[in-house]
Amino acid sequence: MLGVLGVTLVFAVATGPVQLQPREVAGALIAPLLGQSGDGNTANLLVTTIRLPRVLLAALVGAALAVAGAVMQALFRNPLAEPGITGVSSGAAAAAVVAIVSGLSALAWWTLPLSAFIGALAATAVVHVVSGASRGRTSTIILVGIAVNALLGAVVAAVLANAPEAGDVQRVMFWLNGDLTASTWSDVSIAALGIPLGILVLFATAGALDLFSISETQAASTGVNVVLTRQIALGAAALITATAVSVTGVISFVGLVVPHLVRLVFGPQHGRLLVLSAVVGAIFLVLADLLARMLFYPITLQTGTVTAFVGAPVLLLLVLRKKAGQG
Repeated sequence: MLGVLGVTLVFAVATGPVQLQPREVAGALIAPLLGQSGDGNTANLLVTTIRLPRVLLAALVGAALAVAGAVMQALFRNPLAEPGITGVSSGAAAAAVVAIVSGLSALAWWTLPLSAFIGALAATAVVHVVSGASRGRTSTIILVGIAVNALLGAVVAAVLANAPEAGDVQRVMFWLNGDLTASTWSDVSIAALGIPLGILVLFATAGALDLFSISETQAASTGVNVVLTRQIALGAAALITATAVSVTGVISFVGLVVPHLVRLVFGPQHGRLLVLSAVVGAIFLVLADLLARMLFYPITLQTGTVTAFVGAPVLLLLVLRKKAGQG
């Protein structure tokens, strides 16, 4: 599977309005290691400054959303759970909208992702604090998450309705549906700081997640600290989701569909499920982004639009297949 990911990354970097050969991609990647700048080489500049950051960011974000989705589905014992269930996506969206409309995002390149990241973590913290009053029961977390998502959705609508500039509304709508256009190495750096660390923490909870997917009572009977483990897993999932959303906007269906498909093909054992979800999620989002920029070229679609076009029918088929199996 890692080989498939490697081939996908090279293919995505090589494919574009200017088609590159794999050897040109390899040459551009190797040149810095050999101490060569490659500044005068068009292929090198195209790879290193435009395509490679975008492809790597897609891989990191896809892996993050898929792993977070797999964890949420285990914790809530619901195959339709996804990373935004604790308000993380809505929190990022609301903070980003405020930053754009208020002009804060124009101060520096990092103000928008920082605002989105803070908003995501703040929303998640509210969900955890409020649900903690009932000892963090799963049903309460879901209900509080729904309430927070609804409230922040209303905030976004109110801010957009009163935005003084039409250009700000366009930027907001573009951000809300998720996109990787104009991705930079700065964005990759932000993603590389939080996502790998959070994924490693979640990998360490794989054994406990196997028990959670059966029941919390089963987990507790084997000595697992249910409350602490849930908080660690939810916190790490929120961290990687917040990091992803802060640099790409809200991209839907990756965290919902990918772990569901991986579970159907490879089984529910989380030691395998989390690793494969990360790899398949990375492949899925890289290919979705490639379709977004090439399907109707020179018209470019948003990456989040493509994931919705692909993910929604797949999800519908999975639901129908499950109902047919039950019938």
